[in-house]
Amino acid sequence: MLQEINNLKKIRGATILAHSYQISRVQDAADLVGDSLELARAATDIDQDVIIFCGVDFMAETAAILSPSKTVILPEPSACCPMAQMITADQLNEAKDVYPKAAVVCYVNSSAEVKAESDICCTSANAVSVVNSLEQSQVIFVPDENLARYVARFTRKEIIPWNGYCYVHSRFRAEDVILARRLHPDAEVLVHPECRPEVIDLADHVYSTSGMGRHAAAAKTREFIIGTETGMLYRLEKENLNKRFYPLSRDAVCQNMKKTSLEKVLKALQTLEPRVVVPEEIAIRARRSIDRMLAVRSG
Repeated sequence: MLQEINNLKKIRGATILAHSYQISRVQDAADLVGDSLELARAATDIDQDVIIFCGVDFMAETAAILSPSKTVILPEPSACCPMAQMITADQLNEAKDVYPKAAVVCYVNSSAEVKAESDICCTSANAVSVVNSLEQSQVIFVPDENLARYVARFTRKEIIPWNGYCYVHSRFRAEDVILARRLHPDAEVLVHPECRPEVIDLADHVYSTSGMGRHAAAAKTREFIIGTETGMLYRLEKENLNKRFYPLSRDAVCQNMKKTSLEKVLKALQTLEPRVVVPEEIAIRARRSIDRMLAVRSG
């Protein structure tokens, strides 16, 4: 099947992008595996006419916004992000009415409509840099309250968090970290900034998935406890054959990320369906927020 996918990629002029939370077989089929920021940047640089996006809906939308001339395919159309569904454009506009002087920072885990109503987007990798780049002293941060509270640790700005969350990262508890350290006393604990504050407080380091990869590769440590979606362990193990990685919890699984199979990737290449199309009036405004994010240097 991988051989057939590779052959079809050449025929279709396609590139396969996969998030680090995808199943191992899909990661193996991808031309690039990364986090939201890595994949967003890649979408603007790809020469091929077709992007097969193995992730969830908002990621494929972002690729379509950044590359309007390309055909962007989401192999599994029901692969949504529950956190992205926790805020609508109308709800955001109501918050803007309450805080008229605040800037709006929108996590990329959001719909195109919400991005269009925001001043600037961010990812978990650059959220702190994005917030600190703003002139406003007050910031509405949507939709992840845990990431908002993490950012608040590194800025003097007033952060107004939205009441949204990632159901996978919010499952982690302080007790999980304590137990994992007891089982693996020589391991470093790396957790994602979408985790609860009490989990972050007990970790050795807080990183986006790409940051976890860079740290694991450079560190002298040989063992790591990973506090993010379990799909990340496959990427880490593949890139660091002489090191060991343990999940902070084996229950940290995003069911929507796991909906994309190798069979669906093949079918997407065969049919070039289902295509992701963002209405132009939404895409133009959403792209401004994304472009502003991409122009910010991460600190």
